[in-house]
Amino acid sequence: MCKAASLAAATDATGGGAAGSIYEKLILTNSGSAPCILEGFAGVSLTADANGEPIGEPATRETTTPVTKIELAPGKSAWAEIRYTQAGNYGDCTKTPAAGYRIYPPNDTASLFIPEPHDACSNAGIKLLTITAFQAV
Repeated sequence: MCKAASLAAATDATGGGAAGSIYEKLILTNSGSAPCILEGFAGVSLTADANGEPIGEPATRETTTPVTKIELAPGKSAWAEIRYTQAGNYGDCTKTPAAGYRIYPPNDTASLFIPEPHDACSNAGIKLLTITAFQAV
């Protein structure tokens, strides 16, 4: 399985946005020297910094994209789509600044950090993020 220690994470905002949401590709690239398998969903949360606790609810899995087993050769990438819904869409949101995304690769307890400031909602029950299963590039 692909582990955080041998992956690099980035986002690509080519998906645009609509109705108060931003769609981005979460791209994981094998930065190691051996092939690895990436299968399923990343754990994604907004966080105050690279080592901080998650702010608010983690991403909800968007299950319309089928889960596939992807073999990543060194230097190769796979992507999943993140949808971030603007915190201002929720009148009861307690806005808290987040420095970026904490990303847990599928089946891993170590994480990666992508610096990308957003407003988060610190109160429970408001789900700003969704994530799809990873797809081959």
